[in-house]
Amino acid sequence: MNIIKRVKSPTPKFFKVLRNIGLVLAAVGGTILAAPVALPAIVVTVGGYVAVVGGVISAVSQLTTTKDDAITE
Repeated sequence: MNIIKRVKSPTPKFFKVLRNIGLVLAAVGGTILAAPVALPAIVVTVGGYVAVVGGVISAVSQLTTTKDDAITE
C-alpha cells in the first residue's frame, strides 16, 4: 500500500484522539518557540522537544489504518 492510499484509509478512533493530542502538543511547542518575549533557554528547549514529539505522534497516528492487509502489501 503506498503512502497516499494509507493516509486516505480509515483511522481507528483511538488514533484519531491521539492525533489530535499530538496536534495540540505541536501547537503548544510552536507557540513557546515563537513567543515574542525572552524566555529562559530551558523553556525554549522544552518547547522545541514538545513540538517535535507532537509532530511525530500526529504523523504516526495519521498513518495508522484499520486494514489488515496494509502490512502485507
